Amino acid sequence: MSNYFSEAVHNLHTVRDILRFSVSRFNQAKLFFGHGSDDAYDEAVYLILHTLHLPLDRLEPFLDARLTDSERAEVLGIIQRRVEKRIPAAYLTHQALLGDFSFYVDERVIVPRSFIAELLLEQLSPWIAEPESVNNVLDMCTGSGCLAILAAHAFPCALVDAADLSPAALAVAERNVADYRLQDRVSLFESDLFARLGGKHYDLIISNPPYVDAESVAALPQEYLHEPALALGSGHDGLDATRIILGHAAQHLSENGVLIVEIGHNRDALEAAYPDLPFTWLDVSAGDQFVFMLHRNDLL
Repeated sequence: MSNYFSEAVHNLHTVRDILRFSVSRFNQAKLFFGHGSDDAYDEAVYLILHTLHLPLDRLEPFLDARLTDSERAEVLGIIQRRVEKRIPAAYLTHQALLGDFSFYVDERVIVPRSFIAELLLEQLSPWIAEPESVNNVLDMCTGSGCLAILAAHAFPCALVDAADLSPAALAVAERNVADYRLQDRVSLFESDLFARLGGKHYDLIISNPPYVDAESVAALPQEYLHEPALALGSGHDGLDATRIILGHAAQHLSENGVLIVEIGHNRDALEAAYPDLPFTWLDVSAGDQFVFMLHRNDLL
């Protein structure tokens, strides 16, 4: 244990003490925050409250509460692992939050952070006028299964297929589907994109595929190296998986089906590669550069 943490065990007593110490250590270590928190303070608050089994939205009443010796050791252990091993907070707590939904995660899947989640929480309004009319949904590259589960809640009449190339990721998805008791509505498939889906058709296909280009993969902060490489990089320009999706989606969409795909920072490259496709770019919290929509007829 470093000197900082050795001293902390003996000199920090309250939640306020631990919070100040944690923010200082996070800033000193120049940690990267991109897996759920925006800065050192928010991440420290989350890790402390979660570890102490306290409500995540209620810090103030507990700031001056004194910790037991075992509580202090447990919290400082989490903070130390975050600093010294640069493990994303979600892997330390095995929890990822999307809106009011909580999902189990570990290093078999990337930490859920898709902008498509925001759209599903709004039932894809106004792009889908009648959520009850959606009967079949495909979540391609499902990872932890979070988008498939959100889709099942957004479209109450829909059966959802969730496909992923990784058996390890599907094991995590299976756990999350069971946690939400959706086994009768969400089916998991091991498939390299559309390869094993046969002739199935869907009213809606959503996908947050790998989309990081080679240059960006080489420059990723250390936190990202804990995530499965398979789920991040997608060729020189980050569009390898997206090209396959665009090439085959029409064969799996119903007559009025809709395709929604997240592509990171690749809008310019995608539009240059497909100048004739009438992409509709959907507004999310970060802007209109990251998620596109196409209708089946656009792809024919």
